Amino acid sequence: MTAPSNTEVATRSASNRSFDLDRIRNEFPGLHQNIKGKPLVYLDNAASAQKPQQVIDAISDFYAHDYANIHRGVHELSERATNAYESARLKVQAFMGAASEREIVFVRGTTEAINLVAESYGRANVGEGDEVLITTMEHHSNIVPWQMLCERTGANLKVVPISDRGELEMDELEKLLGPKTKIVAVGHVSNALGTINPVHTIIELAHERGVPVLVDGAQAAPHLALDVRELDCDFYTISAHKMFGPSGIGALYAKESILEKMPPYQGGGDMISSVSFEKTTYNRLPFRFEAGTPNIAGAVGFGATIDYLNGIGMDSIAAYEEELLDYGTNALREIPDLRILGEANHKASVLSFLLDGIHPHDIGTVLDQEGIAVRTGHHCAQPVMDRFGVAATARASLAFYNTREDIDRLVQGLATVREVFG
Repeated sequence: MTAPSNTEVATRSASNRSFDLDRIRNEFPGLHQNIKGKPLVYLDNAASAQKPQQVIDAISDFYAHDYANIHRGVHELSERATNAYESARLKVQAFMGAASEREIVFVRGTTEAINLVAESYGRANVGEGDEVLITTMEHHSNIVPWQMLCERTGANLKVVPISDRGELEMDELEKLLGPKTKIVAVGHVSNALGTINPVHTIIELAHERGVPVLVDGAQAAPHLALDVRELDCDFYTISAHKMFGPSGIGALYAKESILEKMPPYQGGGDMISSVSFEKTTYNRLPFRFEAGTPNIAGAVGFGATIDYLNGIGMDSIAAYEEELLDYGTNALREIPDLRILGEANHKASVLSFLLDGIHPHDIGTVLDQEGIAVRTGHHCAQPVMDRFGVAATARASLAFYNTREDIDRLVQGLATVREVFG
């Protein structure tokens, strides 16, 4: 029997008729170039994804026709820019499933969002002897801000271990959740392993004990449909550049009841209602947390990104990527002496691997000569590497514009790696 083509797989796996793989690939200009004289295979999406022409055009058009500073101007361009910026906020609100645009704070990305929560909520609610609970598989951005908070307040950082398969030890998580726990911070999807964590269960367990939960959704938002109200999380963070949008823009969702009680994160313009030398009155939500001139064009591009993803459908994206991940996993398992790190039952589009006797950086260098872009190193997840006793891995991370041919090229490239270092 002839194996189905990429288009056939995409059509069969996607419930949304708008999922047309050939059309989608044509909408990403960055994919259509040669690297070292060979067609690019881009498999570094967990680091940052390529951008569709629709997003590029939205940013360009905004700068060409509508750019001005927002909120404070009465002239036409300022009003246009303000409308575009706030329209993007509404799109983010709908994409995340938030109840109100007041719950959406624009930030530079997930890293800034977590720092905002650690500095503002943490400063107000975490003290000496309290505990902050995170997991072994966190990105450094969901470790270091909490370490800094603990150092400043005298609180203690507690860490949930993971299994050999790269799954959270949920029994240990329950044991670590105690009367001193003041916040739980957990990644929805591991950037180093691809594990999809049971965040709904974690949130329920924490809330039973009155503990709020922050979910780092940087790696989940490009792959999964989000609904923060259904999850009932207290905070959720996303970055546009992981979602095929511009860099330097992201969003923090926080429940309005919590956000209202949080002190400002930074001081400056637009986060105030009035200023005198005697007293400053802070602005209403969400502007209280958006000091200074923001990344206006980035927000406009973020809105265009969400329009683009909605046009395809997140369920369609997830269905196609699940089949592609299965295909890639099975293909890599056929390679002698290759070890996949992270084989959780529930995974998103990450294939992190080692080739016996060959350093991951050497793997990446040879693959680059073949026109194949992967990430090598510790992936800003050094505790994960320590858990598995390795210094680094090679990581192929998939997006909905990748194909089975891309996986086949990766397999061929790894054969070349073997030839070079065999």
